[in-house]
Amino acid sequence: MHRFYLAPEHWQSHALQLTGAEAHHCRNVLRLESGDKVVLFDGRGHELTAEIASADSSEISLRKLHEAQTPPLRCQITLGQAIPKGKNMDLIVQKAVEIGAAEIAPILSDRTVVRLDEESAASKQAKWQTVAIEAAKQCGQNWLPRVHVPQTMAQFFQQPRRFDLQLIGSLQSDAVHLKKILAEYSAEHGDRPTSVLMLVGPEGDFTPAELSLARSHGCRPITLGPIVLRVETASIYCLSVLSYELLV
Repeated sequence: MHRFYLAPEHWQSHALQLTGAEAHHCRNVLRLESGDKVVLFDGRGHELTAEIASADSSEISLRKLHEAQTPPLRCQITLGQAIPKGKNMDLIVQKAVEIGAAEIAPILSDRTVVRLDEESAASKQAKWQTVAIEAAKQCGQNWLPRVHVPQTMAQFFQQPRRFDLQLIGSLQSDAVHLKKILAEYSAEHGDRPTSVLMLVGPEGDFTPAELSLARSHGCRPITLGPIVLRVETASIYCLSVLSYELLV
């Protein structure tokens, strides 16, 4: 069945309606009609199977058939991603949702080619959140990652956050393999971390000043192996390894 996103503030199982872009997609693109069944999710774990009761030019009315709750993944992974050039950030957001990231924080690194004013930053955030919604619809993810407004690393660390483990991909010679860090964490705490920050830099890596700032806030540099990876490959690699080790 086709999946549709209904924001939590509009989630009323006794009076379900699709409006705006979701109603347009349902009616004009998919050509669904009264009696067809669909799946709704609110991005906070709720999933609902419904039947289309009626459809007009502006909204789709639905009748609830079955409702369920999906538990969150055992580890909340936040991807702090230096914004790459071109449309690669769209790909990174999409794959981050599919792999299981809980949050995505676009970082304006000193080496980021893209420069954004306040209005452009808000526009980018809205676009990437839409990419995240579409990815969640496609892959069956009922927990929708929040995509933050682009910010510098200094601004990111100014916000009150707490992670069990903080990591930063690094090309420096003292970077440690992730397997070793996870083994050390488990030995010290008797369990795996349940919240992780993963910072991935731009082409050419974060600057020494940014690496120093991240270290000062508790980030441990990790190596991604002997081969230098493209930005989008590095993000997918890091999230995939963390997902394998921590989400199940």
